[in-house]
Order: sequence, then C-alpha cells, then structure tokens
Amino acid sequence: MNRSLSVNLNKIALIRNSREGNYPDLLEHAKVCIQSGADGITVHPRPDLRHITPEDVNDLSGLILNTKISINKVVEFNIEGNPFAAKRHNYPGFLEIVDSVKPDQCTLVPDTLEQLTSDHGFDLRINSDKLFPIISHLKSLGIRVCLFMDPDIEQIRLAAELEVDRIELFTGPYAAAWRQKNSSSIFDKYFTAARTANELGLGVNAGHDLNLENLPKFCTIPDLKEFSIGHALVVDAISMGLKKAIESYRCIVKG
Repeated sequence: MNRSLSVNLNKIALIRNSREGNYPDLLEHAKVCIQSGADGITVHPRPDLRHITPEDVNDLSGLILNTKISINKVVEFNIEGNPFAAKRHNYPGFLEIVDSVKPDQCTLVPDTLEQLTSDHGFDLRINSDKLFPIISHLKSLGIRVCLFMDPDIEQIRLAAELEVDRIELFTGPYAAAWRQKNSSSIFDKYFTAARTANELGLGVNAGHDLNLENLPKFCTIPDLKEFSIGHALVVDAISMGLKKAIESYRCIVKG
C-alpha cells in the first residue's frame, strides 16, 4: 500500500504552551516521529497561537529539510489552516507563513477562531471565487494544494473545477458514528466520495478523530493517499509511548 502517515504535532505544542519554557520540546518529538517511520509532519498554525507558532513552522521546516539532506529520507511537511486568516498580533497571516517555508503540501481548512477544532469542510458554492487565486498562487510555488472537504459529491466536483491536487475528507462524522456502532451507512458515503474524487483526478487524504479502532475499516477505501493523525495518536502515546504509537498507526496505514 502506498499510503502515508503524517503525524499532527498540534497537541504536543498545546501541552508545551501550558507552561513557560520549551517542555515538551516540539522538535525532539518531531525527530522521534520521523525516526519511528512517520512519512510526514502536519501542523496547523492558528491566529490565536494556541499550539503551533510561526517559529515552530520555521524550525520544523528546517528539521525536515535537514532530514532529507542528511539521511536521504523523504519526509513531507504539511501546513494546514484557514487561507483567509489575516495578520493578528504575533501571527503574520496564514499565507505569509506558508509562503515563507513553501511546504510540500498546504491543506486549506475553513476553521474560525471560535471553533475548538476543525469541524466541517469548505462550502465551495460560497468560497470558490475567493479560493481560486489562492490555490493558483500556492501551486505556482510548487506546493501541493489540498482542500478540507465533507464527503459531499457536489462539493467534490466543485473542488475538481478549482484544479486542486487533493482533498482531505473530514472524518469526524465517521468517527462519531463508529463510537455509536452505526458507521455502515456513513462509511458508504465516504467510500463513494473518495471514488468520485479519484475519478475526477483528485488525490484523497483523510483526517480527524481517526484512531486505532476505526482506522482499519477506513483503510479499506481504495487509493487513499495520506492520513493526518494527531489527537488520538498523542493520547495513545501516553500509554504506549510515542514510538510504539506511531508504529501501530503506521502498520494499519501501510496495510
């Protein structure tokens, strides 16, 4: 299976930011992720700086570049966030952050400051005109562009018209249905959405609330490219250790 596991480090940064200083050290944990087999690192720098900071983005970009050079290991850097997030206090603006480091992938997410976490995909009937120049700009920098989307066929067709490279399916509803032991019908919806995206020439990523219990079923969907997993993986790392947790998730993703 040619699927990738990208580890989201937001929760490590969140714990660090609850005290003064640099403990836990984000870069050291990123190194453990890479050494344990993670194919990529994901971060979501928000305007309120609740976890990942612009400085973290720069530091992680340098670490990943050095990793590629020093040990010849391909590790992708994925920055996700709201493309319309403007400068705010010590936050320079989302696109400014992305432009400064030119990650391998940029996942555009329609989150707001009021949201505890990302909880829905784009409505492209409203956002397409504003997104198109942003997508074109990012692609001109050689960045793979991904849109955070619900498993909605109409919306996925609109994403293809914007000429993005990939979509990331928001898997929160699937995870919620799994907890209620009622995931069959919604799983079929994700299966159809992924197949439609592939037919339209879009790569398909997935992420949000995926864990060691619900991930194996989702991995039966053909031709998925990447899983971005953070919250559950960090929770599992508390009891399993970070290395073991990454190895466990990677074993499922790789099939």
